Amino acid sequence: MTLRPAFPPPPSLDWAYFLDVDGTLIDIADMPDAIRVDTTLLDLITRLHGASGGAVALVTGRALSDLEHHLGGLSLPLAGQHGLERRDVAGRLWIHAAPPAAKFAIKEALAPVLARHPGLLLEDKGLTLALHYRLAPQLAAYVHQLMSRLASSAGPGLELQRGKRVVEIKPAGIDKGTAVAEYLAEPPFKGRRPVFIGDDLNDEHGFAVVNKLDGVSIKVGKGASCAHFRLPGVAAVHRWLGDALKGLR
Repeated sequence: MTLRPAFPPPPSLDWAYFLDVDGTLIDIADMPDAIRVDTTLLDLITRLHGASGGAVALVTGRALSDLEHHLGGLSLPLAGQHGLERRDVAGRLWIHAAPPAAKFAIKEALAPVLARHPGLLLEDKGLTLALHYRLAPQLAAYVHQLMSRLASSAGPGLELQRGKRVVEIKPAGIDKGTAVAEYLAEPPFKGRRPVFIGDDLNDEHGFAVVNKLDGVSIKVGKGASCAHFRLPGVAAVHRWLGDALKGLR
């Protein structure tokens, strides 16, 4: 993959916006529960959602229940757990379930590992299992090898999703790209030029879908990517999205 470090074009309220959360709209925290979502961001997303006719969705690796907790009363389309659960514009919830027996076996196998390595954190999101090693970066190779072995031994239908100091086991074939495609088949997203903004490996699926539709794919921060554009960080994302609202002030 190659990254063309070009600044994205000026945003338009006629586009459809799909936004990752951690590392894109908010800064990444050492622990998933330690993130901070301030009122300025909530106001920005609320205004963009209204001004674009509702064509804004958050597409995240977080579980929807967790995301809704941090967003307070913000109401808009949300896709969680990399598209495995998706709330559409009408509020309907769509779920791609994981095999429960496989998930239980993986959690059981990880229990002694977590006991030996307190720097590791297992996050059970409901449909996926994410093993974080942000507090124990020296265990990176071990964590990747372990999770790969557990996913393979659990049988067909599961795959690894790698991220920033996290490895996740999830049902295969569903990702942020499929979530974006599902939204684009529905109003008010249908027929608009899609925008996807993300910072991590799991966002590459979203970039790829948007690129095929001549959309605007934006990588946040450093690293190789198939995205066509780049923004340096969270603050730059806020400024770029805010530019879409300047004509309304």
